[in-house]
Amino acid sequence: MSGPDCSTRYPILLVHGTGFRDWKRLGYWGRIPELLRQRGAVVYFGQQDGWATVEENARHLARRVDEILAETRCEKLNLIAHSKGGLDARYLISSLGYGDRVASLTTVSTPHHGSKTMDALDRLPRWVFRLLGFFVNGWYRLIGDASPDFCGVCRQFTTAWAEEFNRRNPDVPGVLYQSCAGAMAGARSDLFMWWSNLIISRVEGENDGLVTVESARWSGFTGVWRGSGRRGMSHMDEVDFRRRLLKGKDGPVDPAERYVSLAAGLRERGL
Repeated sequence: MSGPDCSTRYPILLVHGTGFRDWKRLGYWGRIPELLRQRGAVVYFGQQDGWATVEENARHLARRVDEILAETRCEKLNLIAHSKGGLDARYLISSLGYGDRVASLTTVSTPHHGSKTMDALDRLPRWVFRLLGFFVNGWYRLIGDASPDFCGVCRQFTTAWAEEFNRRNPDVPGVLYQSCAGAMAGARSDLFMWWSNLIISRVEGENDGLVTVESARWSGFTGVWRGSGRRGMSHMDEVDFRRRLLKGKDGPVDPAERYVSLAAGLRERGL
């Protein structure tokens, strides 16, 4: 297949965000893994829980990394993480000491600085979160989560928690860090995320329906994924949820091609 070469030196591990799992039939990453493989990349999945805490998921990722390195006989791998998966990956690298086994970490719309909207929600009565947690945790145990913790994860999206997390998990020398954000052009950009985009826009500013551009900004910031025209790019679009091009007045945009560019860039760096 013609196009950018994604045959990176080290395998790529895709780390998903909150609320999903790496199912085979309903993949979190849409067409992205297959397109990367067609361009020469070796791709694996994190397979961590959908609603476990950062710490719990990072411990799972540590075991996953060890498995992949043993299987491929590589000394390192490249992490590409979406949403909360980026926090799981940062904890893996910094707190669990896996910096010597990770060549790079690229985060896509990760809430590095938390959410002021979640700060407001966190002031709701505790019984509200406990009730929601009862149902969410119960359902996710049924579909495969080992340690779902809805209330704990929600607290990890607050700005106070993020500030302390960043203090305890600085970038590790020798690991290439890159980050990027997504942004909806407006509430009408995505039928599924119009309400959250509208609320977060009023409370915090430009966002992709869940994470603001400013919260996603971390080391090696490469810019904002905006899609085409008024279409914008939502949190779901960023992982090719619809499995198709995003149409707009400026022409179609393929979210999956963004990951091809990321992988090709890693290859050019010798990673």
